[in-house]
Amino acid sequence: QVRMVESGGGLVQPGGSLRLSCVALSESIASIPAVYWYRQRPGRLREQVAAISNDDEKRILLDTVKGRFTISRDVAKNTIYLQMNDLEPEDTAIYYCKHPVAEFGQGTQVTVSS
Repeated sequence: QVRMVESGGGLVQPGGSLRLSCVALSESIASIPAVYWYRQRPGRLREQVAAISNDDEKRILLDTVKGRFTISRDVAKNTIYLQMNDLEPEDTAIYYCKHPVAEFGQGTQVTVSS
C-alpha cells in the first residue's frame, strides 16, 4: 500500500520560510509518475499547489504562490520538498503530499501568524 508522509509544518511569522518534506513509503519516488502538493485552507476547498514528475519536471500550479514556493526532490532520500518563502497569513493551511493513486494522508499544518 502506497503511503506518503508529510512533515515540516509549524507556526511561522509573515515573511518567514518553511520547508515541507514528503517521504514515500514502500515505493521509490523515481517510479511515481508525478507527486503533488495540495493545501486546504480553513473553510476552503482543497487546491493543488505544485507538482513534480519522475523526470524532474517541476510545476507551480497556484498563481498566488508563484515566485515564493518551489518544489524539488531528493531521490536518494526518497523525499519530495516544498520550499515556502515569504509566507503570508493566507498560506495558512494543511498541506498534503499526494501520490496519484493513493488516498490523502494526514497532512502537515502550516500556520502563518504574528
